[in-house]
Amino acid sequence: MKPPIRIDPEICTQCGACIPVCPFAAMSERPGEPPAIDLEKCTLCGACAQTCPVEAITIEKKEKTVAASQDDQDVWVYAEWNGKEFQHVTFELLGKARELADKLNQRVGAILFAHPITDAMTRPLIEAGADYVLAADHPDLAAYQDERYAQVLRHLSAAHKPAVILYGATTIGRSLAARVAVPLRAGLTADCTGLDIEPETNLLLQTRPAFGGNIMACIKTPNARPQMATVRPKVMKQRPGDPTRQGKVLLQTLHDALLYSKARRIGFEPQNAFKVNLADADIIVSGGRGLQKAENFALIRELADVLGAAVGASRAAVDADWIPYAHQVGQTGKTVCPKIYIAVGISGQIQHLAGMQSSDIIVAINRDPDAPIFKHASFGIVGDLFQVVPLLTRELKKLLTK
Repeated sequence: MKPPIRIDPEICTQCGACIPVCPFAAMSERPGEPPAIDLEKCTLCGACAQTCPVEAITIEKKEKTVAASQDDQDVWVYAEWNGKEFQHVTFELLGKARELADKLNQRVGAILFAHPITDAMTRPLIEAGADYVLAADHPDLAAYQDERYAQVLRHLSAAHKPAVILYGATTIGRSLAARVAVPLRAGLTADCTGLDIEPETNLLLQTRPAFGGNIMACIKTPNARPQMATVRPKVMKQRPGDPTRQGKVLLQTLHDALLYSKARRIGFEPQNAFKVNLADADIIVSGGRGLQKAENFALIRELADVLGAAVGASRAAVDADWIPYAHQVGQTGKTVCPKIYIAVGISGQIQHLAGMQSSDIIVAINRDPDAPIFKHASFGIVGDLFQVVPLLTRELKKLLTK
């Protein structure tokens, strides 16, 4: 059997240019002969072939594409229910799923785990675009638990074979998607900002920021099913509900083994720090290292109260214990997409920008005119935040209370 990568000894000049570019150290020099290739290490990435000045290296990859078939059908949306209401991103995703399913000539399924499940819960999902609701109603599913929810969703996926499963990029959505994807060996793209269907292959095109938001990557999953994505809240437009839409509620029978969990839920302590949830906020006021100490976050909260906004923070402020981690915006915190993002005393490092640069309008307040945040701001105020923010709060209060 021919090896998948070969070096033609008659063409090779033994220049050695291919050896240092191999990212896996799979190539080594041999005196008087072409470089040796360790097939155990080689991933057929093609870096060596691209570097070879005389084109002596050939690679044969076995391309495999999983086409859409009768075994892989329908677009599913995980409907995130918190015990009182659905996360807004659920309805945003149902609108997008309706668009994708129409291109594929398939149906939209909403996945709902809760107890008890009522018509008041399932009806809005159908009105928002679902053709059916796969409903798992059990006391053990009354509140989210990683193991149970993941086991049930993996079981449903294996039984019904959806082509696509979409989740909101929330704390729960990210946790659940990963636990479902790994055992199923499914493709999963995180924090998507765009979704579409490739006409030639019917593959899901998943767009997300990469390299700290410097480029937009378009990702396909040709070799694994289901194709899965978590989608940032607020990036998909919610479609108006249609009260005339009809759909089915399919109650699922669950075996006890699916509901087994090594962990036991003792209770839930809500965090009272949020007046407005970061993920759902249309306006966010965030503070950073420029606030100097925890007490000065009162300036941020006062401005946020006037605007009806959520309070955010940079990693520097969280690391300094000025504010809880739940408020952190950025690559290692929450990704947000409000209509207005006000950055106060935040320099604008790339890690923070990765979490908020999709905002419609960015307002930056910083005394350093060379702060990176100003390169991304729609509006910038160069000045002392301890003077600017109280003045801004006072004037906005006058305007908004008229």
